[in-house]
Amino acid sequence: MFKSTRHLILSGLFAAIVALLAQLSIPLPFSPVPLTGQIFGVFLAGSILGARWSAVSLFVYILLGATGLPVFHNLQGGLHILLGPTGGYLWGFVLGGYLLGKISERSNSLISTAVGMLLCLLIVYGLGVLQLSFVAGLGLPQALLLGALPFIPLDLVKLGAAAVLGPQVRRRLKAAGLVDTAQA
Repeated sequence: MFKSTRHLILSGLFAAIVALLAQLSIPLPFSPVPLTGQIFGVFLAGSILGARWSAVSLFVYILLGATGLPVFHNLQGGLHILLGPTGGYLWGFVLGGYLLGKISERSNSLISTAVGMLLCLLIVYGLGVLQLSFVAGLGLPQALLLGALPFIPLDLVKLGAAAVLGPQVRRRLKAAGLVDTAQA
């Protein structure tokens, strides 16, 4: 029971972290997708919480936004965001965070964490670009040009920082008995 409570609390904390990082939002005049800090929070959730609890955390984040709470970029909330041009990226957070968490549960090394984060990013981009293409009526090449390519350099910087920070925080939380390898 206590172990599950700890995981729920940490999941809620990471949902809040992603919500805060969503507010670091810079609109791009050529794209409906803004630059945000969310992916950094997703990277941390996956690398620290593991598969199950990062997915729970990121799903809670989406549910909070779906109910209308202003947790998405620019203090927005509501189903229209999830169904709009940027909704695919949000759904990608859950799947990408889960995969990253699976990799982080098996190995806490810098290389495996960075590879997991890269795969997470590819999932987020993939689902995001697909929904952007569908909702905005764009061809896939144009959606890729507007919804992924401009974000790669900054997202790789976030990946590098999170790949260094995430495993260190996980090790410290593990030493403190707050997370464990066998995710409950």
